[in-house]
Order: sequence, then structure tokens, then C-alpha cells
Amino acid sequence: MTVINQLNHELKQLAGSQIAQPSTITLAATGKIEVLIDFTSVDSMSCSLREVRVNVPSLTQATFDKLKEWGQKLCQRVTYLLENIGPLEYDEDAGQVLIRSTPPDQNQAGTRFYEIILSSHSNGQFSLKRFEYQNGQSGRTQVDIQVTHEVLRKFVEDLLDTIP
Repeated sequence: MTVINQLNHELKQLAGSQIAQPSTITLAATGKIEVLIDFTSVDSMSCSLREVRVNVPSLTQATFDKLKEWGQKLCQRVTYLLENIGPLEYDEDAGQVLIRSTPPDQNQAGTRFYEIILSSHSNGQFSLKRFEYQNGQSGRTQVDIQVTHEVLRKFVEDLLDTIP
């Protein structure tokens, strides 16, 4: 069963259910790659996600150039989220690439942005989260990512297709 077929099956299973705590699904892809998605809500057309993670064992201890390549391909391909994303920081010593919304969404209440971390440590990991800063408060708060099923399917496909 393809990753998208697995995702479609899980979306049908979760649609309409009340999710008190984030419900994590694991999708198996070729090359022992795992896509983990933490759902907080699913209806017939859209869903709310806490986080999307990908474990890519082949990228464990990958060269930093491989991580940069993945980040660049991902940023070029993923153009359909609420904000564009782009590399913000390359940390070769930590083996991480930090990608964020460019520019973040800003309004009177505060700022919201996507944050992606690519890491060559611990199974070559990818993590996507969304955060907000509220005006007058210190620190950021993680918020749900809201997408249609179609956007989620495309994102998972693009994410897997860009892995070097």
C-alpha cells in the first residue's frame, strides 16, 4: 500500500472522531522511512495537525550538503502553505537546517509561522510545527496546523519526493 493510500485510509478512520489528545499515525514508506502525523481534529475535508515528523534512516550522519539540498528542494516545492517557507539558519556543527515562514503571518494580535527542522542526527529527522507569538506576551506557543486533506496529501508526497 502506498503512503498516500495509507494516509487516505487513516483520514477516513479518523474523520468525525473526537480527538481529546493528539492521535499519532505512522505511515511506512520505502527505505524504512516513517512519516508520523499528530492529528488533533479530522473532518471530511480538512484536519488540524500538531506536528509532522519524518524519520529517514539513510540520512543519519548525512553530510551537511545533503541536508542543505533537502531543505532547498523542499522550500522550492512547498509553495501552497499559508506562508512561503525558506531556509533561515544552517548549523553545520549541530547538523541542522532551520526553515521558517518567509515572511511570517503578522496581524494585530501577533505573529504566526511554520518551523521546519531538518537534522542528520537520530534517524535523519524532519519536523514541521506552527508557532505564534502574541503581542504583549513573551515566548512562543505551538498552535495547530490546519490544512485540507488534499494539501496534506500533496505535502506528504512533496516531502518524500525531496528526500535526497
